[in-house]
Amino acid sequence: MNVPSLFRTAFTLVRLIAVLFSSFAAIIATILPMYLYYSYSAGELTLVLLLLLAGALLIHGFLTHVLNDYADSMSGTDDKSPGILSGGSRIIQNNLVTAGILLKIGIISIIVILTAGIVLFFSGYIKIAVLLLIGLWSSITYSMSPLRLGYYPLVGEWFSMFPAVFFIGFAGPWIVMESPPLWAYQNALLIALFTQAWVMVHHIPDRFADENASPPKITTVVWMKNKFGDTYSRAPALLYFLLCSLCAFWIFMERPVAGAGAAVLSFASVFIVLQLNLEDNEDVSQKEKMLLILTMTAALWTGLFI
Repeated sequence: MNVPSLFRTAFTLVRLIAVLFSSFAAIIATILPMYLYYSYSAGELTLVLLLLLAGALLIHGFLTHVLNDYADSMSGTDDKSPGILSGGSRIIQNNLVTAGILLKIGIISIIVILTAGIVLFFSGYIKIAVLLLIGLWSSITYSMSPLRLGYYPLVGEWFSMFPAVFFIGFAGPWIVMESPPLWAYQNALLIALFTQAWVMVHHIPDRFADENASPPKITTVVWMKNKFGDTYSRAPALLYFLLCSLCAFWIFMERPVAGAGAAVLSFASVFIVLQLNLEDNEDVSQKEKMLLILTMTAALWTGLFI
């Protein structure tokens, strides 16, 4: 593979849109207030910002997708996926790389990140080391055996995805401040919930491919579909956006402008999910893009008004 092809393959694998509207959004929601309302050095904040963005790109964008693409290729769900926004990066399906090579890349990446975490821990950079290990936990446990939490309802998003998105959002204030303020917890939680909600929509086009995988990938979407009928495939996203609205109410009690904006965005997201045409994967994907924009808007809005 020549160098341009290698870069194109790596760019496709990273799935920058997913990283931008989850991890990057979470980082912005808590770094932005420190630029606007605190007297910390711009150079110091920019260094922390770049560090967090690089970590998110490395662990979420690269390692998580390497392992997820490998696991979903082995189970067969990505082969059956309609593959619009969902269904992995498709670098295996498009014969850009083999599953075996992807697994080797994943193992080497895990060793490198784990080693870096251990070195940082014993060098006194304990918080950065902890963040690396949380990201590593998320990447491995979501897709890989023996846990493979993403193949089970609820536990995948709560025990793998949520810790990673919440802590990458909370990381900036945690690293820079002696005692992170309430808004840091609120903003990190809100964007983590928004992310979980749009990821549930992301799973909808793959619901039939997921349940026919080997082993079956019983996401929360698939579980709800099988338990109550296909129309309930949207229920997990609705429930998470309702949790966003509850978080918005909590924010409103402390920061009325931020909370009101978060509530409007939460209810707008609920409306979009209710309008999904579950039989039209293109429609689901188009509305997912709208939810991505609302997630970033929530990050910027709550970051601007603390």
